[in-house]
Amino acid sequence: MSKFIIKKRTNGEFQFNLKAGNGEVILTSEGYSSKAACENGIESVKKNAPDDSRYEKNTSTNGKFYFNLKAANGQVIGSSELYTSESGRNQGIESVKKNAPSATVEDQTA
Repeated sequence: MSKFIIKKRTNGEFQFNLKAGNGEVILTSEGYSSKAACENGIESVKKNAPDDSRYEKNTSTNGKFYFNLKAANGQVIGSSELYTSESGRNQGIESVKKNAPSATVEDQTA
């Protein structure tokens, strides 16, 4: 079963990772100043994940492929890992679309 993991960074910011059922991280958030803001980010991912138009497909400077998931206001709410192929990136998007809406939340900051 997929889940969002909330962690605290060494700089005190909160961050979430969306993990697929196999334990692989498929989306990582930015840093948030509060846990409440991080939890709002998770809700935004759940809401926006099914919408194709919210995905921005990119290529990094080293030629690897990745995507960003954006909210309705255009703000990036999560980024993928780097993939060696476009098809890998596209499978990552499909995984987020499938897993995010029903993912549970595990808070590892407590």
